[in-house]
Amino acid sequence: MNRLTSLSFTIIALGLLAGCATSPESKFYTLSPAQVAEPSKAVDRVIIAIDPVSVPELIDRPQIVSRLSANRVSIDEFARWAEPLKSQIARVLAADLAQLIPGAIVSTYPQRVGENAYRVSVDVQNFDSSMDGTVMLRVIWSVRPPKQGEKMSGRSVVTGTATGPGYDALASAYSRALASVASDIVAATHSAMRQ
Repeated sequence: MNRLTSLSFTIIALGLLAGCATSPESKFYTLSPAQVAEPSKAVDRVIIAIDPVSVPELIDRPQIVSRLSANRVSIDEFARWAEPLKSQIARVLAADLAQLIPGAIVSTYPQRVGENAYRVSVDVQNFDSSMDGTVMLRVIWSVRPPKQGEKMSGRSVVTGTATGPGYDALASAYSRALASVASDIVAATHSAMRQ
């Protein structure tokens, strides 16, 4: 019985030690507005409201998703977005638009602005990255002027490369890609203002 008792205690002790082993610590990442080299001319007070952003369900999760092949992805449990991706995309686009159109008031809460706002809709079709650090962003967007103006629609396809290894560089590459999308939206907004 001593041998069986000793074996039982050993198994229990090993189980407790295995349970106390630490798992890797999660790291959290965020997108950031780009630094604009040359903003457009200041405009009279213009209000821009960004409607809720839509993203594919595949990436609508806290974990960062990377594409391994056409039919396979990697979902990293320990590399996570600090806030929902659709919220980050709207926040970064708003900051980019505010930099690109000096004097503009840009809000991600469309219900808080009046009828005199330009409404921006953003539908993210692809938000992909590969293991080699390449990012690809495909976005369908529209700018609807206040009152009776004609809606301007467009599609932005942006490919970029991370400047280094890791998710930090990948988040920066996505941020630069969003800045390019913001530039396309600004061009449409200026066209809408001239109507």
